This record gives sequence, structure tokens and C-alpha cells, in this order.
Amino acid sequence: MASFNKFQNFVENLAEKIIDLENDTLMVLLTNTEPDPADTHVDTVETPCKVEGTSNAVEVAAGNGYTKKGNQAVVSSSEQSAGTYKLVLADPTTWEAAGGTIGPFRYAVLFDDTAGAGATRPVIGWWDYGSEITLQDGETFTIDLDGTNGVLQIA
Repeated sequence: MASFNKFQNFVENLAEKIIDLENDTLMVLLTNTEPDPADTHVDTVETPCKVEGTSNAVEVAAGNGYTKKGNQAVVSSSEQSAGTYKLVLADPTTWEAAGGTIGPFRYAVLFDDTAGAGATRPVIGWWDYGSEITLQDGETFTIDLDGTNGVLQIA
């Protein structure tokens, strides 16, 4: 399982009530450009979307089973126990290449598609899959999220 990395700006966005992890729509997009911890937002107005701030990571092209902005990650639980908050997300819908390839991509970026304006959707974090992945026609890819420990915990 790829490890989760948080964007630095995510902490400030939580503290300033910009991101509502329980109620906002969270999305996962795919890119082949390494995100930078200093990135601040996703521009969903551009086609393809772009992770902006430092890396300017561009999402993979829409088509062949991949849609602009990626797939939604639905909140399974957003709660605290004994002072530790845990966010558990259901695995986003599987991407299946149909009629051509999807990719290449190496990174999956989690962002808030509700907060901010279309050009400034706040970033949360990303996963690094270690090497480029290109889905061939008929192949699938699923981001396997941890249903026990969650995507992130805050103590």
C-alpha cells in the first residue's frame, strides 16, 4: 500500500475551517508529476486539472475511462475517540481503461472539491506508487485505502 503524504497547507486549511472533512466532497486525481509538500490547491477550471503552488502537477488526460478531477472518495467515518481524530475513506471507484490507455501516472492526489473556488480547491495529501503506471485497455486500478487506521489521524 502506498503511504500517504500531507500537503503543508492542509494543516492551516483545517485550522481556519476551510476544509470540512466530514461533509465536503473529496476527490482523488491521478498525475505523473511529483506533488510538492508546498503545493496549495488544485485548479479544476483548467483542463486537465493542475496541482498548483510549486509542482504544477498536471492530471492525466481525461478519456478512456478517466474523467476530469478523478474519482470521489466517500467518507466512511469522520470521528474522534479519546482525543484522536480519524478520517476513514471508502476506496474510490476503480478506474478501468476502455478504448485506450490511462496514464502514465505515479501519484494520486486527494483534494477538497467543495471548499474554495473552482480554481483554488484545497489540497489534502497524496500517495506515491513508486513508479509509473499505465493502464492498458481493459486493465483496472484501485486506490486501496486503509479502512482500519484511516487516511489520516490527528492527535
